[in-house]
Amino acid sequence: MYRIYTRTGDKGTTALFGGSRIDKDDIRVEAYGSVDTLVSLLGVCYAASDNPALRPVLHRIQEELFVVGAELACDARGLTRLNRLIEDADIARLEGEIDRHMALTGPLKAFVIPGKNLPSAHLHVARTQARHIERTLVAMDRQMPLRPALKSYINRLSDALFAMARVAESEAETAVNPEADA
Repeated sequence: MYRIYTRTGDKGTTALFGGSRIDKDDIRVEAYGSVDTLVSLLGVCYAASDNPALRPVLHRIQEELFVVGAELACDARGLTRLNRLIEDADIARLEGEIDRHMALTGPLKAFVIPGKNLPSAHLHVARTQARHIERTLVAMDRQMPLRPALKSYINRLSDALFAMARVAESEAETAVNPEADA
């Protein structure tokens, strides 16, 4: 049987991809651990959504977040071994998602209070986790410079999740009142 435990982290360190070891409370571990949390939260969003157009977008973002997490979990040697990084095309795709979703709901007219329905509430929780990651990356960038595309992607991702949550909220309104102005 395959074991998932190695006991190598019992003393409070963990290995980066590339072989070096760091403390488990290092900001790098906080960053990729927070990305892992977001991947799981997006899984909840995916499972809670009945929107057939949204589910593939969420799945793609999950895959891209694995790319983000992998980069954050690398030392210098590991970075040379990655075969994919987040690039400007990924950021542009998120911007397209933001524009598409905002066009469906129109301009924001008031503060959004999460909770109109379960799918939108889950998307808002995921959005706040993306903002947490962004703050962590800003702090991390002070210690070890990060690629600008990585920071931009996470910034756009929180905006995209906000726009998707607004669509989910408007879907809840039209399901209750088909005449509602989304």
